[in-house]
Parts: sequence; C-alpha cells; structure tokens
Amino acid sequence: MSSTATAKKKQDSSGPVLDWTAGHGPVTGALSATTGALAIATTGAATGMPPAWALAVGAAGAAGHTVVGLRVRNAGRTLATRAASWIVGAGWTTWAMTHGPLTWSALGSLATIGVGIGAAAHSTALFEEAREDEAIAAAERQIARELSAERRAIAAEWVDRIQRVCGITVRVLGVEMWETGTGFSLDAELPPGGATYSKIASEAGRLSADARLPHGCTATASPGIDQGRVIIDVTTVNVLMEERTYPTDYGLLSVLTGIPWGYRTNAEQILAFLREQCALVVGPTGSGKTNMVHAILAGFARAVDVLTFVIDLNAGSAGLPWVLPALNGSLKSEDGKPVRPGIDWLAGTYDEAMLMLDVAVRIAKGRKRGYQDLLSQANTDLLPISSKIPQIMIVIDEGAEILASPDRDMRKLAEKILEVIRIARAMGVRTVLTALGATGSVLGNLMIRREAKVRVALTGGETEGMDLSKMFPGSRGLRVDQAPHKGAGFMGTPESPAALFKAWRILPNQIRDIIAATSDRHPVLDSVSAKAAGPEYARRWDHSRTEWMQDHQPEPTSTGTEQSAPGAGGGLNLSAHRTDQAGKAGGDDDLMRRFREEIDAQFATAPDPDAPPPASSGLNLSALRKESEQDSPAQRAALALLLAAGHEGTGASAIARALAGEHGTTRQTVVGWLKAWADDGTAVRIGEGTKVRYVHRQHASEQPPEG
Repeated sequence: MSSTATAKKKQDSSGPVLDWTAGHGPVTGALSATTGALAIATTGAATGMPPAWALAVGAAGAAGHTVVGLRVRNAGRTLATRAASWIVGAGWTTWAMTHGPLTWSALGSLATIGVGIGAAAHSTALFEEAREDEAIAAAERQIARELSAERRAIAAEWVDRIQRVCGITVRVLGVEMWETGTGFSLDAELPPGGATYSKIASEAGRLSADARLPHGCTATASPGIDQGRVIIDVTTVNVLMEERTYPTDYGLLSVLTGIPWGYRTNAEQILAFLREQCALVVGPTGSGKTNMVHAILAGFARAVDVLTFVIDLNAGSAGLPWVLPALNGSLKSEDGKPVRPGIDWLAGTYDEAMLMLDVAVRIAKGRKRGYQDLLSQANTDLLPISSKIPQIMIVIDEGAEILASPDRDMRKLAEKILEVIRIARAMGVRTVLTALGATGSVLGNLMIRREAKVRVALTGGETEGMDLSKMFPGSRGLRVDQAPHKGAGFMGTPESPAALFKAWRILPNQIRDIIAATSDRHPVLDSVSAKAAGPEYARRWDHSRTEWMQDHQPEPTSTGTEQSAPGAGGGLNLSAHRTDQAGKAGGDDDLMRRFREEIDAQFATAPDPDAPPPASSGLNLSALRKESEQDSPAQRAALALLLAAGHEGTGASAIARALAGEHGTTRQTVVGWLKAWADDGTAVRIGEGTKVRYVHRQHASEQPPEG
C-alpha cells in the first residue's frame, strides 16, 4: 500500500477535520472574543501591563470594523453591534487587569458578555441575510415593474382602441410578449351584456389601421378560455415579407401530430392535421402554389406513417422531382445504396389516375373488411394509423378543376375522387386538392366544402378569382392585399382560424436532400391493403408504366384547365384520350362544334391561332386567339361576352354580373377593360352617360344608322 493511501486512510479514520480558513459564526466568534479577552487580562495582570492599552486596542478594533462595515454597506444595526462588542470586551479586560481576572466575579461576567455577544452576532447575521434577500427581491420587483409598466401601457392603449373602434369596453387580464419579438397577445375579458369575440374579430382591419400597424401586420381576435374572454393577437413585424427556405431539420413527423405547412405572422409553424380531414389549396399562376405542393410533399415524405400518391395530368410535373432522382439512379444514400422515391405512386396520365383511384377505393374497402378485429380491440371506428398501417394521402394537382370539368372522361375521374373522399375517411385515405382560384365552380361541390376543412388560399396579390368569403366562410377582415407576396396567403384549419401565413420556399436541391434523408423511413403498404390493391399497385414502377417519366414525353391528356398541345384543336381537347385524333377531328358534327364553343365561352379558353374560324354565325373565338394580350382568364371571358353580345352590344354592369360568380370581377374593373378596348380599336363605344354600350369591332359594321 502506498504512503498516500495510508495517509488518506488515517485521515478518514481520525474524525472530523477542522477548517481553519472558515470565518467565525455567532458561537465561535463569541468564544474567540471571550477567550482572547481572558488571555490578555491574565497576561497583563501578571506582567503589570497598563490597563489603558486594552481600551486602546478595543477602540481601534471598533473603529476598524466600522470602516469595513461602511465599505460593504452593512446596516447601522450591524455596525453598532460589532463596535459595542469591541468596546465591551476591552472594558472587561481593563477592569479584570485591575481587579484580577481569575475571580468568580470576573469569570461570571465574562461568560455573560460572551453569551450576549453571540446572541447579538446571530441577530445581526439574520438581519443582514434578510436585508440581502430584500435587496435582490427589490431589484427583481423593479425589473417586473418596468415590464409591467410596458404591459400596462399596451393594455391601456388597446382598451381605449377597442372602445373607440368596436364600441365595447374590455378588461385586459394579461399581455404576453411573443418570444420571436414580432408581436404580442392580449387576454381580455368581455363586458357583460352578451358581447362576443366576433364583435372584435369583425373589426380587425379597422383596429390594425387605428394602431398604425405596418403593412402585412394584423390584429386578429379569437375565442378565449371561455365565451366571455377573447384573445387578440397583434403582429408588429411583417415576417411574411422575407423569403424563408424550408427548414433543413428533416426530423420525423406523423400525420397524427400534424404536418407543418408554413408559418404564421408570429413566425410560428402552422400544422395541418389530416388524419380525418381533406385539404384544398388554391392559388393563381405565379402565387407559389407549385412550391406549396412541394412543401406539402416534403412534409409527407418526412412522416413515418404516410404513403403519398400524386395525380398530375399536366405531365406529372408536381411529382417528377420526387421520383426521377431515385428512378434514374442519380441519387444514392450515405452508404451508397439506392434510395426510394419521395412519393409512393405518380400518375401523369388519365388511365394511370383512374387506376390509382380504383386501387384507393379497393384499399379502403379491403381495410374495412380486414381490420374489423383491430377496430374492435381498439374500441374505435377510426383505423389506428401507424408505420405498419400507413395513411394514404392522394395529392391531386388542379383536382378541383377536374371536379368542375364538363368533359366526359374528367367527370368519370371526378366521380372516383369524390368516392374516395366519401368512403375512405375512417380507413385512412385522404386527399389534397389544388385549384387555380377560389371561385363558385371550385367550391360549388358540397363534398369538397364539407370534407376539405384544411384550406389554403395563396393570393400573390391577385384579386381576380379569389373570393376569400367563399374560401373561408365566417372569417371577416381577410383581404387579398394583406398578402401581396409570393407564397403568402391565408390558411385555416379546424384547429386554427383562417389567418395570414406563408409557405416556405423549397429549393430543388432540398427535394433531393429530403428524398435521401427520408428514404429509409417510408412505410410499406400493409398486407391487407396490398392484397386489396392487387398487381396494379405492385407493378406501379414497371418500365412500361414509368417510361414516360424517363423520356419526359408523357401521353397528352387534358383536364379542362391545361393549354392545348401544338396542332390540336382550340379550347378543351375533348378527344385527348382517343387514340385516333386525326381521323376523328374531321368527323366532328355541328353539335360537337357548338358544344365546344359553349365550353370555350364558359371557361375562356382560346383556339389555336392557325385554326380557321368557325363556319357558323355563333361565337367567333378567333377573336380571342391573342391570348398573351389578355391579362387574366376573367378578361378573356369578358371579351367573349362582348363578342357574344353581337351588334346590340353590352355594358359594364352586364359583363360584371356575368363574371361575378365565376371570377368575382367588379364593375370598376370591367369599365377599365372596356375603355382600353375602345382605345385600341377592339371595341366601339356607342352612346353617352347611363346609356353607353360597347360593341365588338366585328359587329360594329352591323350597327343600324341612328335617327
């Protein structure tokens, strides 16, 4: 055994070790003072030391402790106690040196002095500790008072503002400053008399203007903890102005805990809960809708309990970036192994889309039959979704237009989409539909309005075809001009009322990164569903069914919203799914021609510039051939109505009424178009004042002479 270990063992067994560097407490301090005084008195008496020296030492000690105490800001009570201890001790020493320190009187009085000094020291120690705690508490209270002063000022300001704008007096119970530094929330109590939060919510725009909030910032009201309370969220920094890329933390997600789709004005993520809900995303061209679709697919790819099907009849463009890197082998995992596609199935043609939807219906029905025991054990009518029984999310780009299309094939496809929406909720098959606008034709289907409770409107500053009152019924104060930035708009869910939000910008390289990062977490279809899906699902990646992806030349299809292929007929290509286009094009009878003209007039689609004009005296759609000259579908539809009016002409009010349901166009907008057409010669203005009307130039020569 080493000497160090031996010494340590002896030290451990020798009992407690005194710490001679520690300061004195009340007891040790009193013992030190009394024993020191006794030693000095005994030595002084034996050696004949003058007693005055003891008084001098006591006075010096009292003065020294007083100076030190003042420097460390001790209380006067502490200074007096310590100075008195020195003086009393020096006085006893002086008395004992002259009368004898070893008498019972001297020793008894010294013991009494020691007890008194200890008690006084303990009392002052407690006092100083309490005084220090009080100082800390006072500093904290000062900080709290400063914060409270700011909150009280905000509360008073908004109580006055709500009274001035909304006509009701609230009592603010709390003010919470957002951690992001972009605003604050008010928790207010409504006054008696039946006032509701909707009274404040309906005046959101006026409150924002009265508060002089920056553009893009809002003051929105939502229900509080009970019906007599209201939460008012006030945004002071417009985070929607800046572009934020999709978060690079590709962590695990679940459809049960919500999929992030973007962020609110307070910079917090907004989640879409899609276990039972379908979703509808609308946005005109250039609003960032395609980017939003990719952000949605990114969230589904990160989920451990979601399989994603994608239908995009526009050459499959929405799903190709998620498939091709894995399909052509250009992307490998970190260990060099091939990766799985970011989505589970992509349909870019009509036939493949019908096949996918048929499989989805069979899966839903197969799950209903095959999981009865599991539903009984879980005591639920909702299939327990997990990585072993994944949810199927079908993303259909411009699916709302498919539902509104008059084409026979598209109607069949629409019926399948509605069947999936109708029967598959409990069995974990849901849809995400996109559309180009929030119009009556898109939201006219009751099934969509009832099931698609997760709704997104990307405005991009576009006012035509964006009827927010139809998209978010009951939500007041939403205006397109509040979200003029690309990727910004409004999002509402059953859990979160409709309000401003913005989608992340997702870059092509991020899509590849997400495919690689999530390849090993994609679930596989459960055995019950796979059996119901059959070989159509199992062979979805066969070369014969994916060859069009590799060649980038998919078979031409039409959804009623795509543009015609070069050389094809104008308007909707109703023969897109027929094998012999050329042979049947010349055999179209007058009924088919008139049907196509009606569709062109309704949906404002333009014919091919090189195609000859119709032979009948109906709508001459060649007048709409210069599509680039028209700014929007609504403007093209207005020109079609002007042309259809013939030589009698029409006015701004009539055109506005005709476009209101489909496009939401105002009379003032139509007036501007008509004036522009009159200036460039497209239309001729006839009459003045309230009797003014406009005639297309083709019919201007047919005008009867006036008078």
